[in-house]
Amino acid sequence: MIFEPVTITDKLGREIVLRNAEVRDAKALREYLRVTTGETPFLIREPDEVTITVEQEEHFLQTKIDNPNELMLIATIDGRHIGNCSMMSIGNYRRYSHRCDIAIALYQEFCGLGIGRAMLETVLDVAKKTGYEQAELEVIADNQGAIALYEKLGFVKYGTFPDNMKYNDGTYADAYWMMKKL
Repeated sequence: MIFEPVTITDKLGREIVLRNAEVRDAKALREYLRVTTGETPFLIREPDEVTITVEQEEHFLQTKIDNPNELMLIATIDGRHIGNCSMMSIGNYRRYSHRCDIAIALYQEFCGLGIGRAMLETVLDVAKKTGYEQAELEVIADNQGAIALYEKLGFVKYGTFPDNMKYNDGTYADAYWMMKKL
């Protein structure tokens, strides 16, 4: 999906541009995946599992641009990529056509500044305008900051996935399935 860029202001007064990811962002997005997976235990992979090539990321981004029902929204400050929020179809079947999956992550230094909230509000607005009736996400149960934000935006916990992730040290983390009617 092509999204017309918007500018927001974070809590520090900086201008943040929200726009759809473009093929030229592939290298920055690959690096973002590698760094953010090392910054937090709340993402689904370890840094060494980020093995996607720039070419594969370019192809992935082009499929998002070409799909009128999906959006990879990125946030930039002074042209630097600082985070992204995606809206993806749950499946290609009519019975799932009312549902979309939402995911978000930012570099840790940009968390808590209102950027994530603005990105989520933007993506949820686009999802509703696209015709989705509900937005869904998974969140690690220990990620209290994210859960609080999701609840403020109207998401409700509907279930728990016990032992959803297993860490290198052998410990596990549960995840919540949350949903918001649009």
